[in-house]
Amino acid sequence: MNFGNLAKIAAGVAGVAATGYGVKKAVDYFQNRGQEEPDPETTEDAEVELEADDIAFATLEPESVQPFLDNSFGAEGRYVPTRPPKVFEYQEQDYLVIWTYDNEKEKNQLLAFQCTEDSRQMVASVGYTADATDYNVNLDGTNLAVEISGNGEQITSGQGETDGTDEVDLVPVG
Repeated sequence: MNFGNLAKIAAGVAGVAATGYGVKKAVDYFQNRGQEEPDPETTEDAEVELEADDIAFATLEPESVQPFLDNSFGAEGRYVPTRPPKVFEYQEQDYLVIWTYDNEKEKNQLLAFQCTEDSRQMVASVGYTADATDYNVNLDGTNLAVEISGNGEQITSGQGETDGTDEVDLVPVG
């Protein structure tokens, strides 16, 4: 695997280059809610061999995704990033996950996209407050789920509502 696809996704979303690249064990990557620490030796052209439980990632500055959010949802400033976005390859599929605050609906939002060279398809949209969580998730055929913190519920597909939470994450299944 080389980081070229992740660089293209970063450029297509943020309009800027990724700030770094690295490889981590999936469980460690998904548990980190902060900015990933890139490997200073790893560049866009680096070739790495990934094991089944590895993630290859690119780092982006949270504010760099604001133009993408504004353009994608047609409302400048409606969605504002609240955590560092994640751009990664997991089991030969590329993903982008952005945590935001929805100023219009006054709730936090997780937005997850599966990316190809030609497109980005939303695979999860989860709105959450301490009182309620609503979701529209389509992660069938992937090894990922949306995890609702507090109750440990993992959702791989469907639309609905569940209890409120303070955190929602994308996690590996199994």
